[in-house]
Amino acid sequence: MNGGLGVRKTKYRPTGPWSATLMCRLACSVLTVAAFAPLASQAQESRSTGGYDVPHSGNPLLPGYFADPSILRQDGKWYIYATIDPWGGDRLGVWESEDFANWTFRSINWPTKAAATSAESSDAMVWAPSVVRARDGHFWMYVSVGSEVWVGTADHPLGPWRDANGGKPLIGRNYRPGFHMIDAEAFIDDDGTAYLYWGSGLNWVNGHCFVVKLKPDMVSFDGEPRDVTPGHYFEGPFMFKAGKRYFLTYSDGKTTSDTYQVRYAVGDSPLGPFTEAGNNPILATDPAKQIISPGHHAIFRDRGTPYILYHRHGLPWREGGPVLRQVAVDRLELGSDGMLRRVMADHAGVRLGARSRERGIAYRASASGSVDGRLPAYVGDDNYATLWRAPAGAGAWIQADLGRTRTLSESLVRPEFATRRYRFRVEASRDGRIWSTALTDFEGSGSPLRLPHRIEARYLRLHVEDGAGIFEWAIR
Repeated sequence: MNGGLGVRKTKYRPTGPWSATLMCRLACSVLTVAAFAPLASQAQESRSTGGYDVPHSGNPLLPGYFADPSILRQDGKWYIYATIDPWGGDRLGVWESEDFANWTFRSINWPTKAAATSAESSDAMVWAPSVVRARDGHFWMYVSVGSEVWVGTADHPLGPWRDANGGKPLIGRNYRPGFHMIDAEAFIDDDGTAYLYWGSGLNWVNGHCFVVKLKPDMVSFDGEPRDVTPGHYFEGPFMFKAGKRYFLTYSDGKTTSDTYQVRYAVGDSPLGPFTEAGNNPILATDPAKQIISPGHHAIFRDRGTPYILYHRHGLPWREGGPVLRQVAVDRLELGSDGMLRRVMADHAGVRLGARSRERGIAYRASASGSVDGRLPAYVGDDNYATLWRAPAGAGAWIQADLGRTRTLSESLVRPEFATRRYRFRVEASRDGRIWSTALTDFEGSGSPLRLPHRIEARYLRLHVEDGAGIFEWAIR
């Protein structure tokens, strides 16, 4: 997750065939733009040139800034647990979906920074969850809080969760002095035996990986932990098994810069030893596609096909800005030699359930203004890499022209930060001149935010607080 702070970041400048197009869009765009369906050429651009602002892109998978994802499927639903950016919150971000396309933000009761704190804890927030279902039928979470590893359990993916180790960390901050005791990842082998991997370095150097077999109670160590650090390891271990081979995958580099990447080593046992593969890295920064610092991943299968879920920098990425990462998913392949192949990361993403997200009625968007090239059309482009940002000052709004008068029941708003509270007011009009109030003083947090407004109108105007960012605005 975070092996060091205060590190000089590498300078990154936009390159590749997309850069001139993007600069023109930012300089020449007007405020009224259509929320449109994709042309075939635009869809091809997303795959070939990697333009991140192409409508209907599947990556990022989630609306908002999250990192270090863990994924679970249970009873026909998908769950993603993740660090809340920037740099973690006092709890985790959790997303739920029935179709892997439309995600709803959920809150869980544990862990919290307050509940998972010991006398040795650092001020680090809640990071890097790993959630598995063990052979006992219960769900188990291993999570980094205060530079320590804590463990909790629940009977349902959404809880209620409870501490499983008597209110103390499973792995304390000083368990191995000189190393960072974070990024724990549980692995359940085919026979139901559980193993725990963890470890990072300090000040972005000297990362070490430890592993231990767990007893059936999922808390007690069955033997002494082993140091199984492979070459170029820094943090974020994840065990993946294919056939009889054990692939220890992990991250190297700095997540705050453009050097973060995914690598792997191979062994014949979950306890190692592991030998670094020769075709590393398998996932790294691609400047031409604007894929920056991918890493801290999870690997899962759907109908037998493996996929890699990971975070990468939100775009456009600027040196010195806040650490705002987004979750993406791509196909993971094994070659004919049984080794992992390089991930062909892009912005199109993959579809595992619904072929598209729910988008509502098409409309043309305009706004009172925008900042930093965050255009009003972005609220209707079905792309979580882009958003509209309201200008500073009172009276900011964004408006939808639906083409003709329609019966409108609600708006679904996906704000920039699902954990923050937002205030909205909705106005409606048949002709764009005479306006009436459709919803007054809505306040809430989450994603999507459902704003009820049963009214007949052609125009809908969403009043927002100054500086608010909106990824998507769907109207029904």
